[in-house]
Parts: sequence; structure tokens; C-alpha cells
Amino acid sequence: MFTYLLDDHIELKPLALQHARPLFELTVDSRDTLREWLPWVDAITDVEHTVSFVKNAIKQGAENGAVSAGIWVHGELAGIISFHEIQWHNRSVSIGYWLGKHFVGQGIMTSACRAFVDYALMDLDLNRVEIRCATGNHRSRAIPERLGFVLEGIVREAELLPQGYVNHAIYGMLKSEWKLLR
Repeated sequence: MFTYLLDDHIELKPLALQHARPLFELTVDSRDTLREWLPWVDAITDVEHTVSFVKNAIKQGAENGAVSAGIWVHGELAGIISFHEIQWHNRSVSIGYWLGKHFVGQGIMTSACRAFVDYALMDLDLNRVEIRCATGNHRSRAIPERLGFVLEGIVREAELLPQGYVNHAIYGMLKSEWKLLR
């Protein structure tokens, strides 16, 4: 996957080492809103933590084909969208994502997810895409719902966040379903 234009002002770019500083700064700037749903946020205290994340994403991409991309809005880094490790044997992948606090509520992540789902199911010829969200994270859950994903179930106490355990909603999209929605 190369730079991918979602529209005239939003593009996806594969993560590269030069993105570490702006990604770290975005994380710090949005820490207060991100920490509610992302357990790793408070551990990011130095740009080197973000450098390690980017290096790992690049390595995983090279070894497994899993893509991690920055979401750029008017040339400014707005967030991240990633394939978690692709399960090639099962032809499935899950998607994770987050946006900086100044970019939420604009349809940016829905557009990015649509592009990633299309890439996974049509270009990579996978059969299934999964998105997991904390049940109380209504903004995150709205994305797979808008895209037509099926709510497949709830996993109880799936993740430990600073406020305690949260349940996860599991959404799935199959290639056969996506072809009908395109």
C-alpha cells in the first residue's frame, strides 16, 4: 500500500520513521481523551517509545504484510489505522485505529476504515475483517456500524483500562457481504 488519497484533503501514508515525532506529539496532545479507551497511552512518555512502535509496525509489515498507516488531514498527522497481524491461513485480519482529539467527529476514520476494509478484502483477497471496540466507546462502535459490519457478539471483561475492565463488541465483515455493499 502506498499513499492513498481518500479525498482532496485526507490521505493515508504507510508509517515511516520520520512520522515518529509528529505521532508522539499527537499522542501527547490527545492523551487526555485517548487514555479512556487505549491502555498503552500513559506508557508513551518519550519519543523513543513511538520510534519503537513505528519500527515494529514496519517490521510487521515486512514480515506479515500488515499495514500501519498515518492518517493525514491537510498535511497534518491526525491518527493511525492499522491491520493487526494478518492471519493468512484463515484469510482474516483485524483493524485498530485512533484519531487525535481535534479530528474526531468529521467522518475521517470512517473513510479510512472503508479504504482499509476494501484493501483487505479486495486487494489482499482476505475473507474476513474484524473490528473490536469497548462497548462504551460509542464513537468507535459507530464506525463499523456505519460501514455495515455485523455485531457478532460481546466479549466480557476483554481489556483492562485504567478505570477497570471493559467489554468488547466484536464486529465482522465478510468478503461476500462487502461485495454487496460496495
